[in-house]
Amino acid sequence: MAITVFNGTMQKFGAPDTVIHQYAHWSVLLRPAQLTLGAMVLVAHEPAQAFSELSPASFMELHQVTGYIESALKKAFQYDKLNYLMLMMVDPDVHFHVIPRYAHSKQFNSQEFVDAGWPGVPNFGHINSTDNATNQLIIEHIKACWAQAR
Repeated sequence: MAITVFNGTMQKFGAPDTVIHQYAHWSVLLRPAQLTLGAMVLVAHEPAQAFSELSPASFMELHQVTGYIESALKKAFQYDKLNYLMLMMVDPDVHFHVIPRYAHSKQFNSQEFVDAGWPGVPNFGHINSTDNATNQLIIEHIKACWAQAR
């Protein structure tokens, strides 16, 4: 299901260019600042600024979406752990930062990606520098794995 109106949080994270997959109630986007390889943002479509404000249908769909996220990212990059962080300090729309975690550095497109926070909390002060072309390659790789997920 493709939506054509993107809330402020989705726009901040590059929508529509960074959209990996859309559902009725959620969109999965690549996080342009790659904290770790494959870092994403999972954003609710509903105009909610608190998790408890989401509809029951949104919560039901969240189960399906997280299953696809975990399966696709595992196929794509073989993460060691996966963190879902609902911070919402700057961007008020309900969203999660989805951060794949790696015990060792990963290679993608001849570039090394480091998880500077491993094994502790994600280090938001360290970003793996990428350009739009690399981010598009990451998106395409995740999309290919998404098609095989679940």
